[in-house]
Amino acid sequence: MSERLSHLRLAAVNIDGVLLNDSFSPVIHHFIVSRGGTYTPDIERRIFSQPRSIAGRRMAEVVQAAMTGQEALDAYFAERAAYLEKHPVFIQDGAIDMMRRLKELGLQTVCYGGLDKTHFDEHLGTHAGLFDGPGYVCTNDFRPGIAEITMGVFGLAYDQVLFIDDVAAVAQEARSLDVPFIGHPSSFSGSFQRQLMQEAGVRHLVDSLHAVDEDRLRTVDAEAATRTVWAG
Repeated sequence: MSERLSHLRLAAVNIDGVLLNDSFSPVIHHFIVSRGGTYTPDIERRIFSQPRSIAGRRMAEVVQAAMTGQEALDAYFAERAAYLEKHPVFIQDGAIDMMRRLKELGLQTVCYGGLDKTHFDEHLGTHAGLFDGPGYVCTNDFRPGIAEITMGVFGLAYDQVLFIDDVAAVAQEARSLDVPFIGHPSSFSGSFQRQLMQEAGVRHLVDSLHAVDEDRLRTVDAEAATRTVWAG
């Protein structure tokens, strides 16, 4: 049995792009380029990890389409449904082992994301025992949700919670609040999230969830205790 971490109390783990494969970036990319838009890092900044109503409006603006934000959102989800028929959602390699590792090191854990809890129940419900509190927090109404999860749901201090996410906007919010963070950017070839995370100063970047190992977690725990996760 591993010795518990000394400072961190909770790991909040994003669902899509971390625990589950990234089924959003490819569809957003196609939505934009298929309508004549140019896909750029700024587009990802403006759309990713935003409430659905805002993301829809911005997608419509980007492609300069004669559609409302809701119409753009409806079109996007229709395209995503078609995409999922050929590219089903799956649990990422190493995801369950990582969750068990977090628990073994004494952390409470919670999953979060922008879709309703039914998404969590469908794809991770058989592993619900690996998550604490509400199990899953839908952050659509208060994205990125760091403050709400940390203080509102669990009543912890910012330096006591580790966030693991695939989106740079969450990293930027974590940095502004001095919240421990591990980035797992999308492997999608058109994604700019790795670049944006590097620009945001993320020091713990992983391509595999197996890299969120005990050594890394103990390093982040020590850095959280000394408020140096974002140092340098």
